[in-house]
Order: sequence, then structure tokens, then C-alpha cells
Amino acid sequence: MEWNRLLCQKRIRQSSHSAADSRIKDGFDLRNEFEKDYHRIIGSASFRRLQDKTQVFPLDQSDFIRTRLTHSLEVASFGKSLGHNIGENILASHKDSSFTPQMKEDICHILECAGLIHDIGNPPFGHFGEEAIRDWFAQNLPKLQFFDTPVSELLSPQMYQDLIHFEGNAQALRLVTKLHYLVDEHGMNLTFALLNTIIKYPISSTDVRPDSENFLEHKIGYYLAEQPIFETIVSETGCGHHRHPLTFILEAADDLAYKTADIEDGFVKGFFSYRTLFEELQHLEQQFPDSSFPGSRALESLYRRGQKKEVRNPESYAVKNWIIQIQGFLIQCATQGFTMHYTDIMNGTYAHDLYYETAGCHLMDFLGDVAFRYVFSSSQIYQMEMRESVILNFLLDQFVQAALYYDTDQSLGTIDKRYLSLISDNYKTAYRYHSRECSPEEKLYLRLLLVTDYICGMTDSYALRLYKELNLMI
Repeated sequence: MEWNRLLCQKRIRQSSHSAADSRIKDGFDLRNEFEKDYHRIIGSASFRRLQDKTQVFPLDQSDFIRTRLTHSLEVASFGKSLGHNIGENILASHKDSSFTPQMKEDICHILECAGLIHDIGNPPFGHFGEEAIRDWFAQNLPKLQFFDTPVSELLSPQMYQDLIHFEGNAQALRLVTKLHYLVDEHGMNLTFALLNTIIKYPISSTDVRPDSENFLEHKIGYYLAEQPIFETIVSETGCGHHRHPLTFILEAADDLAYKTADIEDGFVKGFFSYRTLFEELQHLEQQFPDSSFPGSRALESLYRRGQKKEVRNPESYAVKNWIIQIQGFLIQCATQGFTMHYTDIMNGTYAHDLYYETAGCHLMDFLGDVAFRYVFSSSQIYQMEMRESVILNFLLDQFVQAALYYDTDQSLGTIDKRYLSLISDNYKTAYRYHSRECSPEEKLYLRLLLVTDYICGMTDSYALRLYKELNLMI
């Protein structure tokens, strides 16, 4: 792979020459293509909706707990910082004679934009929402009937697998290339370099192997509906079916952001204490005595500093400042990971994350383990997820049944019409456009995606409110 192609500035719809273009050439708009991507994202309704999609604690009333919006801003910030560090390292070490300072700047812009949209396709209620949608299709597709024929017999293998392997990353690609119907059918019409960066798993649903040693086969990267767009993107960037190098950096920024945030949010919500974290760090240090990460001594030193400064809560002061310390440490580790494996990444043969074989590897595992044991396995989270499952199952039950015979010769019932009227006109316009030349089976598949499009576009509070209203729970 070569940087001059990887940083492709082309779009699905190229700009036409007009009077506006003349003003741009005269110096009224000096932005490059990736800076234009940034403004398209910031101005979109899909991005704004992230403010009401919670990262871990849906419908939480605290103004401290992170939303998808604040998480995305953090990922954008970490991604840009990593891009700067890695770009500078490539230049300073002369790893690649074709790499230029302008390429470093472009990388920073792309990663910032990718951070903003990497979760834009996620449904309400965090990652549990993805699991709930997958479970619903796995349980209900075999039972659905369409004109007395099982839906599972009408769908192709890839259509069927798309639904039972529903994935927020694949939904993000669908949303930004089709569903954000503002100007035309091309969605936000973002650059190919940016689109390729957000494709974490460059495989179809029929190639998913959750237990594979190759982590790139663990999840779906795109739906059959977006396969032509996927092929165009990876052809223009030269990635083929390899992961784009910037995707490794985006993933490292995402992992860094959510794993440290889960610790901070979990501490603030009272799932574990300063003492618990201190003792867990001591145990980690006993397992890996030669590790260089900021550990229990760093945490205790910050606690004492907080006491010396006479802060109101030295334990909170210590935990939050320790998190800042390890974020800086992990940025260094991810930078090292990319530069250490630069050749394999550029050849498309690297099959690990950027923390692998760095001093941050055990620390990242530790953060995830602590969050899982103290937060995600708690009865409070389990009860919350059960409520969310009831909401999503109800919405899928109603809207899938209503959408089955939409756009067919079958007349719809009054209630089905009411349900369909709630679906955004943008989504229905996109469906009508992209289903024009499709077979009945393909249209059925696209109608099922229309339902997931609508549900994924919901915020947490809207999904809850709609559930209550439809159940007459006013």
C-alpha cells in the first residue's frame, strides 16, 4: 500500500465546475478535502444525535457521564494526536521516502474526522443495543413469513448473515454513504480515504469467523447493500481487502478512549473505589513486575499530592489524574506499535492492535478486565440491559412486521401504515432510490435494513419515549 493512494481525496460524487468553484479558486475557500469532510460531519443531524446516545449508562441523568458524542470527540482528539506523533516518527526515521509533511497533516485531519463518525451508526443503548438487534434477528428470522414463505428461504446467505451479524461499524458506512440524504443519494459524500479508515473489518458477513486467530475476521465490515461502495473505496485507496493503515490508529484511539473512560465513569458512579483500583494495580504489578506503566505507586503519589493541595476528595483527584497519566503513556505505546510494525502494516499482513508487544499491552487488558468485573458484570448494568432489551425487541417486533409488505402489492393494515409513517422520509427516500432495479427478494432485504436504519437513528431517550407511547404508558 502507498500513501499517495491511501490518502485518496476523491469522493463518490466529484464536485462539478460552477460559479461557486470559481470563487473557491479565487481564494474564498482554502480548505483541503479532509477539512471539508470535518465540516460536513459537524453539521450533520446524525452527528448531533450522538449527544443523546450514552456510552455505558443509557438515560443517566448525570452531566458527567460520557455520551457517544463526548466519546467521539475524545477519540477524534486521541486520533489526531496519534496521527501527529506517528507522522513525525515516519518523517524523522526516514521509514518511507514517499511520506511528506503534507501527508502527516492529511493523516491528522482524516483521523480527527474518523474519530467523530466511528460510532455514528451505533443504535441506542450502547454496544448492548448491537447485541440485542443481532439476537432479535437470530431468533426471529427463521420464524418470519413473507407470502407464506419463510423469509430465511428468500434471503441470500449474505443477506441473512448481514442481519444476524448486525454491526454498528457496517451501519456507519451505510449511514454516511447513503442515509444522510441531504443533497443526493450519496449521503455525506466523504472522501475515500476517510471512508476506508472507518472500515474496521474489511470482510463481508459470510466471511465472519468470531474464533479466528485473525482479528480482522471477527466482525462484519459492510453489508451486501454497500458492497459496490466498499469495492470502489478499497480500489481507489489501493487497500484491497486489507485494513487501511489509519484504521489501526483509529482503533488504538478508540480503545484508549473507551477503556480509560470506563474506569473513570465506573469510579464516579461508585462501582469501585480508589482502594479497589490501588489493590488491583498492585496485583497486576505482581504478575508483571518488569512492566513500566504508571501503577499503584503513581496512583498513591497522586493521592498524596491531592492531600497536600487540600483538595476536597483526594481519592477522586488521584484516580482522574492517574487516568491522564496513563493516557499519555498509552499514546506513546500506540505510536511505538505502529512504527515498530510499519512494514507489516503497509504490506497488509499485520494482525494485531497497536498495543501488542508494547509496554501498554498488559495495562490495556487490565483496564478492560476491571471494567468488566466491576461495572459490566454488575446487577445494576444487567437490569438496565434487560430493560433496554425489552424496548428494542418491542420496536423490532412492530416495525419489521409493518415493513414486510411495504412497497408490495399487498395492502397494508391501518396500524402498519401508522408505524411506517414514523420512519424518517430520508430513510424511505434512500430505500426507494436504491431498490429501483432490485428483485423482490432484494427489496425484502432492503426493507429489513430500513427498519434497522430507523432504529439505529434513534437516540436513547427517543427509543424509550416511543416505546412508552406505543404501549400507552403515558
